[in-house]
Amino acid sequence: MTEPRTLHAFLVIVRRDLMLANRSRAEALNPVLFFVLVTALYPLAVSAAPDTLRMLAPGIIWVSALLASLLSLDSMFRTDFEDGTLEQLATAPHPLPVLVLAKVLSHWAVSALPLVIVSPLLALLMNYPAHAIPQLAATLLLGTPVISGLGAIGVALTVGVNRGGVLLSLLILPLYVPVLIFGAGAAAAAASDLPIGGHLQLLAAMSLLAMTLAPLAAAAAVRISLE
Repeated sequence: MTEPRTLHAFLVIVRRDLMLANRSRAEALNPVLFFVLVTALYPLAVSAAPDTLRMLAPGIIWVSALLASLLSLDSMFRTDFEDGTLEQLATAPHPLPVLVLAKVLSHWAVSALPLVIVSPLLALLMNYPAHAIPQLAATLLLGTPVISGLGAIGVALTVGVNRGGVLLSLLILPLYVPVLIFGAGAAAAAASDLPIGGHLQLLAAMSLLAMTLAPLAAAAAVRISLE
């Protein structure tokens, strides 16, 4: 009986967070707009030469996606902390890591998945090879769960701190370096018609580890922040 109830609680949290995001669509669109604007501004600041854009496109798109995801990280637990919902989740008769995983997946679906959907259009803007666009989208699809998972740990640690956005960035940005390196490296290899199967497998393994272990650490951090 416990497992079905826990699964029901998991699905309820996912549905609730998605409904809340749908009600505040303008706020949910901020990461996408930021992603588009930052990527579009790079050619103006660096160079509009097609060869230069093609070379820089993987790194630019990945860095822009990472920074765009940071915009919505703080809201993962902040609202629930302020209205007392987070405390109720911590005292609920369900494993807290499972409930945290529900919030992490909801955050990824709202903030990161739209970036994956928009990325092909931005890749064309950056003169990225059209035949490699599916591989680029695959790197983002497999890599962005790491951003949400690791970000949940930082958010849980700083949720009780006023204006903890800067502290949050300092805590988690160094943790994003591996996924940024392998994600951008895979996209660059795809543009050069090189095999990227190993890159994708590594990104998938990192995401699986993040979705498995990060909720455990984030749940412990939530309990610390609520003390």
